[in-house]
Amino acid sequence: MTLSLSALLPDMPPSSAFQWFLLVCPAVVILSYFFTVFPHTPESLYIHPSLASLPKTSPSRLIYPDNYYDGGAYVKLPYGTVRYWLIGPEHGKRVVLIHGLSVPAIIWKDVAPKLASKGFRVLLYDLYGRGYSDAPQTTYDANLYTTQLALLLQYVGWSKADIVGVSMGGGIAAAFSAQFPHLVTDKVALIASAGLMESSDMSRTTKFLSSPLMQLVSSSYPFRLYLQYLADQKSSGSPISELVRLQSAYLPGYNPAIASSIREGPLRSLAPQFAALGRHSRKTNGSVLLIWGTADQVVPYRYAARVQTLIPHAELVTIEGGPHDITISHADEVSNALVDFLQR
Repeated sequence: MTLSLSALLPDMPPSSAFQWFLLVCPAVVILSYFFTVFPHTPESLYIHPSLASLPKTSPSRLIYPDNYYDGGAYVKLPYGTVRYWLIGPEHGKRVVLIHGLSVPAIIWKDVAPKLASKGFRVLLYDLYGRGYSDAPQTTYDANLYTTQLALLLQYVGWSKADIVGVSMGGGIAAAFSAQFPHLVTDKVALIASAGLMESSDMSRTTKFLSSPLMQLVSSSYPFRLYLQYLADQKSSGSPISELVRLQSAYLPGYNPAIASSIREGPLRSLAPQFAALGRHSRKTNGSVLLIWGTADQVVPYRYAARVQTLIPHAELVTIEGGPHDITISHADEVSNALVDFLQR
């Protein structure tokens, strides 16, 4: 025997019973869904490969092999594998060198050996998305970079170190010192440091290329093939510039990492972190060194004065005619200033 809805609701005319059914049924279904639905599985972090994925005969690996410095090794961290090097006497004073936006640790090619020869134990590494470190598909903000360094220090067994950063690495050094002051010995050196840049100092081309729309285009396979075609045609002459060009062409995570760093990374808006570094270093009798070139067209020399307003006790070393890539063009002056500062 079957029962119809009208039999269950005898006082209602068939049309009213059907209307009641249409009103109640969706509510019952929706309520049942919320009681029974299981959370979606979290998406896994996608990680783009580094230069390590390219053939050993690749031009980029010829310019910058993974054994460019002695004491190299890889460590797998939550956001991907990181390449690092430890050079200099094992029991020397510990110093971390942080590179900038687009050029990996090769930027220290003349400075790092000089520090090692003076008895320092030097830790170099490639930031996420550059060189031999993986490129996670995530936001490249200051927290990503400072956490990378904190985990790397933990892995190599360093409880504290002096911190040196160039360009964007200076912004990372300031943010790291503000977030993890207990991991900083007592000295921080900022070379042509980003972190306080204004949007007006960035070219329209830079802003356009780092926009989400252009990144969608530049990340496409046809566009990357075009970049590879251009990269294979003719060398730019400078090994450093050539390395940047080859990373852009052959590493799918490089351009997004650069673009995200420009939009959300430690290039701008770090005034509170610089101020915190100033307060903490003065409180602990620490010291801060600024090294800047007067011909810097990327982070102009006037920013040295702005940093000093936030860190009044910071010492400034001015290099006349020094461009932005000052660790390459004026390596001796930079090295001597760092050795003098770190040995005090």
